[in-house]
Amino acid sequence: MRELVVLGTGSQVASRERSQNGYFLRWDSDGFLFDPGEGTQRQMLYAGVSAGAITRLCVTHFHGDHCLGVPGVIQRLSLDDVRHPVHAHYPASGQEYFTRLRYAASFFERAEVREEPVEEEGLLSVGPFGQLWARRLEHPVESFGYQLVEPDGRRMLPDRLAQYGVVGPAVSRLQQAGSLEVDGRTVTVEQVSEPRPGQRFAFVMDTRLCEGVFRLADGADLLVIESTYLSSEQELARRFGHLTARQAARVARECGVRKLVLTHFSQRYTEPERFHEEAAAEFDGEIVVAADLTRVSVPARR
Repeated sequence: MRELVVLGTGSQVASRERSQNGYFLRWDSDGFLFDPGEGTQRQMLYAGVSAGAITRLCVTHFHGDHCLGVPGVIQRLSLDDVRHPVHAHYPASGQEYFTRLRYAASFFERAEVREEPVEEEGLLSVGPFGQLWARRLEHPVESFGYQLVEPDGRRMLPDRLAQYGVVGPAVSRLQQAGSLEVDGRTVTVEQVSEPRPGQRFAFVMDTRLCEGVFRLADGADLLVIESTYLSSEQELARRFGHLTARQAARVARECGVRKLVLTHFSQRYTEPERFHEEAAAEFDGEIVVAADLTRVSVPARR
């Protein structure tokens, strides 16, 4: 299963309609929790997301609406006796903040949280999920966006496998070796499969337009991006290091994004449809104006 569970969509402060930030990405057997703001642990309960589903914690920057939920989440990992390690990525310049958040209150620490601070942009980790990248963004404090890249692969074709007599355990041997002798002839993996493009996910929070935004969004199947303001407040957005809905949509259009998720809305706006209208003027793909507890599927493979 690959889907985004939106836990909170408000910028700076919570409101009656919106909790502070929080985003959980199910990606096969991995679970990425991005920017848990205040109240994330409770939102996880409402959304049916258990602490045990988290395998990586990714914080873009250390403004409160993106990290004040860290203490509750980390303590919940130990309370629930989560047995697998949880990798934590965050700007290295904020090490002092993360340490304070991690040990904000007394608790019996049983879970293993492996801190992997981000010092420079680039490849952070490689695993069954593919590659996890960080790119530098432009905000008043140091901020990084995250990108998940699944390598291209091949899809095995049952009719071709049957045609060439490759059955049972021989299928996995063929995948591993690239070729196999079957009934006196060599069968290659190319003969019984077709290319399968890898999928991409991008997470872009508080930032002005910059190179990092476009590098993160490039070719994304699913782009989650802040759109704090509408274009009428474009100067305000630039001053405080944020994007408008129109700018976010422009990024999606220029980068070939398939599904665009707008979030991180200023509390001054009470009509979400205005964000959709503004984005649709720039981007003709699928647009989701996120609300708390929205579930967004990753598009099917191309």
